[in-house]
Amino acid sequence: MDSDVLGGAGQVLDDGMVRAYIAERLAAADLDGRGVCVVVPDATRSCPLPLLLGAVHEALRGRATRVTVLVALGTHAPMSDAQLRAHLGGPYPGWTVRNHEWWDPDALVSLGGIDADRVAELSEGRMKRPVEVVLNRAVVDHDVCLVVGPVFPHEVVGFSGGNKYFLPGVAGQEIIDFSHWLGALITSAAIIGTRGITPVRALIDEAAALIPSRRLALCVVVRSGTGTLHAAALGTPEEAWAACADVSAEAHISYLDRPVHRVLSVIPARYDDMWTGAKGFYKVEPVVADGGEVILYAPHIGRLSAMHPEIEEIGYHCRDYFLGQWERFAHHHWGVLAHSTHLRGAGAWSATGGERDRVTVTLATGVPPDVVRRANLDYRDPATVSVDHFAADPDTLVVAQAGEVLYRLR
Repeated sequence: MDSDVLGGAGQVLDDGMVRAYIAERLAAADLDGRGVCVVVPDATRSCPLPLLLGAVHEALRGRATRVTVLVALGTHAPMSDAQLRAHLGGPYPGWTVRNHEWWDPDALVSLGGIDADRVAELSEGRMKRPVEVVLNRAVVDHDVCLVVGPVFPHEVVGFSGGNKYFLPGVAGQEIIDFSHWLGALITSAAIIGTRGITPVRALIDEAAALIPSRRLALCVVVRSGTGTLHAAALGTPEEAWAACADVSAEAHISYLDRPVHRVLSVIPARYDDMWTGAKGFYKVEPVVADGGEVILYAPHIGRLSAMHPEIEEIGYHCRDYFLGQWERFAHHHWGVLAHSTHLRGAGAWSATGGERDRVTVTLATGVPPDVVRRANLDYRDPATVSVDHFAADPDTLVVAQAGEVLYRLR
């Protein structure tokens, strides 16, 4: 099933066009008498899921024998019933809706492994150890897996979407940690917004190929912070993702002529802890001058991580801080170490000179000052932040709805 793109970076799709496209594409798919697992993002991504799932529900009516909607949490917190209703829309009669229970071994199944030599090849020599591919049982228990979700620049893989909704979206923690640490070794600033098959994308695609069910994807490009669509593509995860990544590269990357001294990232409410809200740093790090500052302004956020309190013990450090002291940190979850490096950004470490970070990261949030400082970040009282004041400062870039649009230098 080839993927034809509907729309483009400069276009806006109306709902009728989207519904008709989904109906036509799914009518051509071999879904009669099949069980279908629909894999969708959680609420940390802008996406008009009620529109998309409504169209998919109509297209599968009377054809699929059963449908399970599986929310790709990765290692995020599970969504409540009320949150799911608001996020997914519906109701969808005959469908089952489930969170990905990444913490429950009984919800997971091994699909085999990738050996050390192949990992070394895929990672371009950065890692050489085997990894077991463990995913949610639902992807095996259904005949077809249909990913429905957006594509954005991403700090671990280059561009999100496609097979990434399987790995790490509905995977076990080991391979989630493994893939995220590979991204951390490359560094967020180096990989974010990189088009094509990055080493992390290559690992994800290799792992997804072990899924015995047929894989399809409805990938979309969303106007950041809205439910408006620029483009949609439905086909194999590889083809649909590649088509939408090309559109996202135009729609979701903003270029500056010169570095800025300071960025004020206004973190939207869809991010409810710094584990997710840190995207407001990832997307602006490339345009901050050496010695500059990123202020993450989020009065509504009161904790570093809902699901990974370990980060308060480890704190935020550059990649080389961990690599230079690997014996101290290797036993921690590598995904937590990766998150740490992504929010701390570029820097260097030596046994004699300590850690030297390229930019200052300041939290103007509801996280208590002692927690922030203990985690190796700077603190600012959010009550002292005036968005209008910073917007009038020629040395400051104010980013509203931060976290999805990537900023780069020309």
